Amino acid sequence: MHLHILGIAGTFMGGIAALAKSLGHRVTGADQNIYPPMSTQLEALGIELIEGWHVAQLDPAPDLVVIGNVMSRGNPLLEEVLNRGLPYVSGPQWLAEHVLAGRWVMAVAGTHGKTTTTSILAFLLDRAGLEPGFLIGGIAGDFGVSARLGRAPFFVVEADEYDTAFFDKRAKFVHYRPRTLILNNLEYDHADIYPDMASIRRQFHHLVRTVPGAGALIVNGGAEELKTTLAMGAWTPVTEFGDRPEFHWSVRPAVPDWSGFDVLEAGTPVASVRWSLLGRHNAENALAAMLAARHAGVPVSQSAALLGAFAGVKRRLEVRGTARGVTVYDDFAHHPTAIALTLAGLRAKVGSARILAVLEPRSNSMKLGAHQAALAGSLAAADRVYLYAPPNLGWDLAAVVAEIGARAATDVSIDALASRIASEARPGDHVLVMSNGAFGGLHALLLERLGAT
Repeated sequence: MHLHILGIAGTFMGGIAALAKSLGHRVTGADQNIYPPMSTQLEALGIELIEGWHVAQLDPAPDLVVIGNVMSRGNPLLEEVLNRGLPYVSGPQWLAEHVLAGRWVMAVAGTHGKTTTTSILAFLLDRAGLEPGFLIGGIAGDFGVSARLGRAPFFVVEADEYDTAFFDKRAKFVHYRPRTLILNNLEYDHADIYPDMASIRRQFHHLVRTVPGAGALIVNGGAEELKTTLAMGAWTPVTEFGDRPEFHWSVRPAVPDWSGFDVLEAGTPVASVRWSLLGRHNAENALAAMLAARHAGVPVSQSAALLGAFAGVKRRLEVRGTARGVTVYDDFAHHPTAIALTLAGLRAKVGSARILAVLEPRSNSMKLGAHQAALAGSLAAADRVYLYAPPNLGWDLAAVVAEIGARAATDVSIDALASRIASEARPGDHVLVMSNGAFGGLHALLLERLGAT
């Protein structure tokens, strides 16, 4: 069967393409702004990528069009699909029907930490010899891909709360029917989809409703919104975790940057982890994954020993290079909470060294100004802040800059931004570049300006 995937360059739809290819289908796809790592992953699989939305790509007509949520009415290619009456389906529905059916689905949901936690869980099951399938919203370092079919029964999926498609406004994750569900946290986000906290909370409760009584809910006990969500009804045993011993399962730091931490059950240490990741939030992500792996039969002690070899995830505090003594990092953080947590983790690692934080306010919630009030506070741990002001931002960064003070600067050009940072950076500095997109190639441009050798 020939599947043509619209919005193929997104991490989720790119993963769908990889899974379809593994099932023996002929797969092609279209998108705008196709860039690594997804483009290189798809090309390596022999998947034809088409830039843009010209209707000629539908000749000859594919057997099925798989439509990503980036597509909206008025798009010429989507309109052609509808006018011709071509068969189409959403990515989450295709995944549910053709991959997840009959599998033990292990889903990871929450506002933050989904990609890292999903990657850790897939890694633990794999190293334990269970050969799980997975679909992750990023490139897992240990696998080099974002998706694979694996061997039954286990399939690990990053469960995104964003809407499914132009014709299905439910959250993606309601399609997945997990047996094991991690709920990491819950905050307001996706302001373009959800008008208020109650509406996003309702979608999370729809997900909770799908977990069988014989399954497992693994829940961050410190997340108040998750408590409110579960109070709406839960029919599955709940295991709480967190960073305080009041929770049945908890973590505590062994070193200040959390690259070493202890796992406690009912306040008693049961395992220790030494690994390459930083920050309390990542220790909690790891604990959640260990508890999910435990539900699949992998002891916590075994998981803790395995984590020392975990390679991390692309674009999660990933070092892109060092030039002139300046280290440049790439991170996907784009919500104020994630920005603050990422900075805290890096600060714990580098101590008093200067951190230069660079942010592209690119997400739809950022463009709508939903996070405007919290943005300055989230950048408090940085010594210097550089904000990119794209022409389509929709609001003025001046108030944020004023709140940050003399530490902040803005640029309307990525080229000018790179030049400014390169001229102000000093040996020993750490430049943290944060965006949920490619940021116009800023990382490479900055390393070039710094004089990488």
